[in-house]
Amino acid sequence: MLCRLFCAAVVVCLAVSSVTAQDPTKVEPKHYKLQFENDRVQVVSVHYGPHEKSEIHDHPAGVSVSVTGGHLRFTDQNGKVTDVYAKAGEARWFPSHKHKVENLGDEPYNGVYIGIKGKLETAAGDPQQESPVTAEQLAKILVEYAGATAKP
Repeated sequence: MLCRLFCAAVVVCLAVSSVTAQDPTKVEPKHYKLQFENDRVQVVSVHYGPHEKSEIHDHPAGVSVSVTGGHLRFTDQNGKVTDVYAKAGEARWFPSHKHKVENLGDEPYNGVYIGIKGKLETAAGDPQQESPVTAEQLAKILVEYAGATAKP
């Protein structure tokens, strides 16, 4: 009897842990669309209409590039709220995170999130630190790319 109870608990825990990892392209397809993916990166377009909100979802560590500006509110899984005033062309590095998003503005918000797959390799071996191509270097490349594609 105790063995069955233990096995049932393990199955429930595995089911819950698989539910807690929430890929935004799957749980929020209205806001997140997969554009490109390989074994190293996942490139996702982001769109929030005015005052739209998301459900909680995960992102791997990566770079977010704002295509348009906007006032966004991020709420993490612990309830911590952060307001972000994004500017068009701006790039930001994020460690892996889980959050909900709300567009507080009256205009749509558009961006691109480039998630890094697997562990980030560093000389120090810390996966939460910057990769061999620094976050700043990657952000600069992405901002230049976003600017080049936004021109008529």
